[in-house]
Amino acid sequence: MTDQSTGTTAEADARALGARIRGYREARALSLRALGEAAGASPGFLSQVERGLAGASIGMLRRIADALGLTMADLFDHSAPAGPRVVRRELRPALPTAPGTRKYLVSQRPLAHLEVYAGEFDPGSSTGEEAYTHGDSQEILLVLAGTVTVELDGHPYTLDAGDSLDYRTAVPHRVANRSDAPAEVLWIVSPPTPD
Repeated sequence: MTDQSTGTTAEADARALGARIRGYREARALSLRALGEAAGASPGFLSQVERGLAGASIGMLRRIADALGLTMADLFDHSAPAGPRVVRRELRPALPTAPGTRKYLVSQRPLAHLEVYAGEFDPGSSTGEEAYTHGDSQEILLVLAGTVTVELDGHPYTLDAGDSLDYRTAVPHRVANRSDAPAEVLWIVSPPTPD
């Protein structure tokens, strides 16, 4: 005799895992075929996994997670939604910064290919006296409000609201608000750089 409650729980878990995989796939605008090519699985098999009709081995789940830019833990993390997520301004994680500045992480795990940060600069503040580097990724700075000066390898670029600048994170850089008004910026980094 089989335990019906265990079977029901296992089926529900398979459906939930499948729905999470589908949510992550759709959030990345991947077709079943594209995910299948990246993970080494047929689109039909992946469709069955997403609907909870077929189980996948640990090895296959690892390949699916890799293809989605996730960890295995991300696939099983029920606390993080697989689809679109809202991050309220007041709930963004704050990072340590120089006096007069605030920096917040906008992008949330399990995004693996880019990071987005929001920054606020009081008049006269900056990212610090010294220029800094971090890894060797592509970074775009977009000014949302106010005016900032970005120094790249000692060369200043003054940017107003709506202006942007792209550069490699290996180039020494710093941001300063030399105006009399607050400024807000976004940094978009791809791929993420080490802390």
